[in-house]
Amino acid sequence: MRRQPIAVFLTLIALAIAAGWWWKKTEAAAKAAADPSHSTASKAPSKDGRAGAAPVQMVGVVSALQMDVPVTLEASGTVTALKTVDLRAQTTSTIKEVLIKEGQDVRRGDLLFRFDERADRANLDKARAQLARDRATLADLDRQYKRAKDLLAQNFVAQGAVDTALANLEGQRALIQSDEAAVQSAQIALSYNEIRAPMNGRSGIINGVPGSLVQANASTLPLVSITQLDPIAVGFALPETQLAPLLRASSPKDAAKSALQAQVLLPGAKLKPDEPPLLGRVSFVDNLVDSTTGTIKVKAEFENSQHKLWPGQYVQIRMTLRTLKDAVVIPQAAIIQRGNERSVYIVETQGEAKTAQLKPVQIRHVFGEMAAVDGISAGAQVVLDGKQNLRPGGSVKTQAAAVNPAAAAALAKRAASAASASASAAQP
Repeated sequence: MRRQPIAVFLTLIALAIAAGWWWKKTEAAAKAAADPSHSTASKAPSKDGRAGAAPVQMVGVVSALQMDVPVTLEASGTVTALKTVDLRAQTTSTIKEVLIKEGQDVRRGDLLFRFDERADRANLDKARAQLARDRATLADLDRQYKRAKDLLAQNFVAQGAVDTALANLEGQRALIQSDEAAVQSAQIALSYNEIRAPMNGRSGIINGVPGSLVQANASTLPLVSITQLDPIAVGFALPETQLAPLLRASSPKDAAKSALQAQVLLPGAKLKPDEPPLLGRVSFVDNLVDSTTGTIKVKAEFENSQHKLWPGQYVQIRMTLRTLKDAVVIPQAAIIQRGNERSVYIVETQGEAKTAQLKPVQIRHVFGEMAAVDGISAGAQVVLDGKQNLRPGGSVKTQAAAVNPAAAAALAKRAASAASASASAAQP
């Protein structure tokens, strides 16, 4: 009695499995009938012996852009002052006045320090007094010489007396020259009691206060250092492989524009929309390549009236070697490389049909995720997504490819840089 319910239960399960299999088979047949592309007939050869049409593939495309592309060279550099002067005492004295503050802008000729000058002024007065006394003696000897000549003419004295008077006169004249030199020396020593700015710049740390003793030519810290901030320079090193293009770019036919343009990129700084870039020109290329590092030293000079650049600061520098005018620009990801050959798929439209055609290209310059190429025209629809399974002449459907926002921003920045470089180069 107990075995009958079990048998009934197993029979029901078997019927359910059979019904499910029949239903799935019926559904698959219906789908095959509704979709001719999956039927056996659709895959059969046509009357002329050719296979049926290949499926249309969806691809993402971008338009090839046309723009001026600057060919740039970037390097890391350090801001350096064109001039830095350490001011030290040239006399032994005490500081009487300190007339500047640390970090103060100074102009050439500004009085910075004044020392106690009493001893040097007394020495100057003494030298002037000695000069006056010897000049009086010179006048007396000159009169004696003239008198001796008159007496010689009257045969009252011998020639030797005249010669002696002349020798005394010449000796006194030499003494006058010595006295005048002593006066000049005393004046110079007195001038050392004032220290003035030798150039425009900014003062550094002051190592002296009123009352401090200073000594001439002491190997101690300078009283103050003056650093020129405008103009200012950036020193950097380039690999020797970049020397040839650097020299070509920095030697144009126009001698008035013989320096290569350079731009400073401050770490972490962002230019405001109306703020001009920091532009300068390469002013120095070393005459020797460092054989140890394989680099050459270069220096660029910049106007720095707003003091945006500071000595010792670490910066990036970019130089525009040349500009590719009206270059065709596409994403690097669209380029297919086979050996030494490079090509891209271009979508061509004939009526309502769209086909992908393989076009060879030559890369002129690579920047970021973009590349300037030859071989295609501006506005061409370049396949970016879905090119892996394409074949030349294959039918495609197109949609706009997703472009990396960072690449788009870099492209816009590059265009702005080219415009800025062109505008700056046009200025006299």
